[in-house]
Parts: sequence; structure tokens; C-alpha cells
Amino acid sequence: MADERTYLELSEGDAGSHKFYEVVISGKTLTIRFGRIGDKGQTQVKPFATPAAAAAEASKKLAEKRKKGYAEAVIGERKKRTVTRREGTSQAAAKNVTKAPVIWRFTPKSSRAFGIFIDEARCWMGNEEGAIYSLDHDGRVLDQFKLPDGVKCIVADDQWLYAGCDNGKVYDLGGKVPRVAYEIDEDIDIFWLDIKDGVLGVSDEAGNVAVFNHEDESQWKKKSSGNAGWMVRCDELGVYHGHSEGVTMYDWEDGKKLWHSKTDGSVLFGWQEESMVFAATSSNKVQRFTKRGADPKTYACDAAVFSCAAAEDGKYVFAGDNSSSVYCFTEAGERLWKLNTGCGSAYSMQFFKGRLYVVTTDGSFAAIDASEGAIEAAKAGTVPEAKSIKAPKGKAAEPSAEVETTRTAGDGVIVECYKEGSKARIRPVSTGYNKKWNVQFPKELREVGAKYVVDELRESASGGFYRAHGAIRKLAGG
Repeated sequence: MADERTYLELSEGDAGSHKFYEVVISGKTLTIRFGRIGDKGQTQVKPFATPAAAAAEASKKLAEKRKKGYAEAVIGERKKRTVTRREGTSQAAAKNVTKAPVIWRFTPKSSRAFGIFIDEARCWMGNEEGAIYSLDHDGRVLDQFKLPDGVKCIVADDQWLYAGCDNGKVYDLGGKVPRVAYEIDEDIDIFWLDIKDGVLGVSDEAGNVAVFNHEDESQWKKKSSGNAGWMVRCDELGVYHGHSEGVTMYDWEDGKKLWHSKTDGSVLFGWQEESMVFAATSSNKVQRFTKRGADPKTYACDAAVFSCAAAEDGKYVFAGDNSSSVYCFTEAGERLWKLNTGCGSAYSMQFFKGRLYVVTTDGSFAAIDASEGAIEAAKAGTVPEAKSIKAPKGKAAEPSAEVETTRTAGDGVIVECYKEGSKARIRPVSTGYNKKWNVQFPKELREVGAKYVVDELRESASGGFYRAHGAIRKLAGG
């Protein structure tokens, strides 16, 4: 039987993504190759029990990529993009640049902020008081939530958005009010978390990393050689854990250690791109590795690095140190600029479409214009007057176990809560769904014997369970 090959590309012009994704089914073996167009990329080979299982997994992976904008292409037709580098400056010159071109700054409370997430529609931040705000890209406040404990991080998983908190709970932010999606042991001091296809990776103060399934049941837990796990990042290849002794990669399914790379100092933050992981360290450096633990690269700063980010798989690398400075480097490690935020040190950051977004030690959420023109103007001493955003009035939406009721399902999907051993589970009732699969569903809403109506049920990318999407209502008399 001939191999079945599918080759996709995503190319968004000089300023956007320029990547490929290739899937080859050879009997019971699935081979995935991905990376930048024109490069060899990285390869993942996975055996399956049957050819049908390999084909099913391939279909799911390709569907994920097509949803992100990848499309069929011809290998070699589109050439490797020439990267135009910004004009560099010496480190001595960069030290003289003090003020960053901040477009807007939002400082609702003088409470440290760690949580940040940016996408096309919204800019999210969360602070140590449990306050979460979403703003548009012009700085207008759209929503505010209030969680019962400090927000450690905000992470996205496809179309779902979650906040991890100091109380050991992870909240789904996709509805009118936050809902508890996962409940980790409250005695665990969560430092960071990440989610991939409903599976949760958690790192903690003691240097442990653990993986939980969509029902927040522990799948495995490993103790690293260090402590203070400020980095955990997840993808289809595995879990990347950064701690006081470096970065360690584990296999998703069984927690087998795949590689470990020592860093010069403790890892204080972690970032990932499609083929690389980045560790911000206490030794004044950002250190980069491929997702196979190879080809290390160092980006030198002038103080301990609290956070880092990257553009287009490492085309540019950004860093924030503990002295309120932010940096930009070329992929090769040349420092292009160093600027002062004017609003504290960046605990977390994300680069998005020419802007560097940061949340800081003084509780600010700021958008910095990182375009070439704005940076050149800043180096010449000209910066825009930052727009100051005030905190909105009114009560923030808080987590609640209350749910609206309805007498009809309409166009929604009916699910029911049933008891399996000591656990309350959710399964689909409406036709067209696998009744043996459970549904990821808010914990505090589960009432054994009750039926609910959800806007949609979406099959997880890895299969085996559904995820509730949109509004949830209780079916009266259900």
C-alpha cells in the first residue's frame, strides 16, 4: 500500500507566519514533519495498533491545522522567506535608551500581575487580587471577572480560555461568569499551568510537574531535579518543564523523561513556539532549545530575566528583566534594543502583531509599540503619550454555581449528569453523539440526575470525549 501524504502551508506575508505541516500515513505508522518553509523542520513518528487508528489521528491533526489557516500546497513551490533584520545597535548604545513607546497602560490596582493572554479579539490580564480584565487592542475595557484567589496565569486551548489560581482551581473564562474547569489539590502551590486539548499540565513550587485529564484526574506526576517550576508548556510532542536546574521534557502519555538541558540559572518563565522553547533565567539570560533539546542559543540581558516571548518561531526574541527593562534580539542573538517600560518589571509578556504586551510588578497592563518606526523614534527620544486606561466601575462577574433554566432545548444539545462510582459525570443525550463518551463540564454545576442544554458539543482533537462550548442552561423537568 502506498504512503498517504498531506502537505499544508501557512503563509501570511513578510510579517506573518511562514510554516509547513506534513503528515504521512504508512500503514500503522504516522509521521509528522513541521517547521518553517524552506527548512528541514522537526519530525515526529508515532506507531498505532491499526492503519485505521493512524488515519484517524492524522485526520484530527490536519483538521486542527486547517482550522488555524493552513492549506494544501506543493512542496518547494514557495521558497524560504528572506528575513529583513532591523538595524542593530551596540549594547552600550542600547543602555542609553530609557523609555519604551507605550501605546496604552491600564493599572486597575497596585497588585502584581502575572496573567496575560492576547489574541485577535481581546487582551486579557489577571492580578494577585484575583481580578481579571479583558480589553480590546485600543485599550477599552470589555469585561471584568473576580476570582476568589490570585491569578497565576491565563492560557488558551483552541477556543477555550482558562485562568489558574492560587486556590488550586482552574477557571473557564468562556461564559458570562467564570466556571471551575479543574480542581487541583489546594495544598499544591501552583506556579504555572498549560493546557493542550483539554489535558492540563501543572508545575509547582516543589519542582513537581503533573498532568491531569479532562476530568481533572491525575495521569502522572514527576519530581524534577530542582524546585520552583515557573515554566510548563505543552504541545502534541510533550510537556516542557522549567525549574531551578534547567528544562526537562516529558512524554505526554506516561511521563517518561525525554531530555534535560541544564540552564545557567533558575528558570523564571517559559515560552514556546512551534519548534522551540525559551527559558528566562535568573542568570540574566534567555536560553533557547529546539523541542528535541538541541541547538542551544543564549540571549544576554543585564539583569535577571522575569519573562520572555518570541515572534514567528524565534525570528525575534523578547525579554523583560527585574529592573523594568524590556529587550529585543535577533534570532542569532544580536541585541537590537533595550527600553524602560516606565511601569515596572514585566512578570509576563506576549508579542502580537507588532506589539509587545506586558503585565508588571506594579500591576500595570501595557501595550508597547514594537514596530521598527516606533523603536527608532524612541531611540531618538520621541515616544507617544501613553493612553491611561481607568478601571471600570460596576461589579465584576464572580464564579457561581447558579445556572439559567430552560424548558426546551431549541438548537442546543442535551447532556445529562450521572453517577459513575463516586464521580458525577456528564454524557450526551441528544442523537448524533457517542453516548459512551463523557463531556468536559463545569464541576460546580453537576447535579446527578439533572439534564442540561449546551450550545455545542465539540469532539476533542485527540478523541475520546466532548467539550461543552457556549452557554449552559439547566433543562427544567429534565
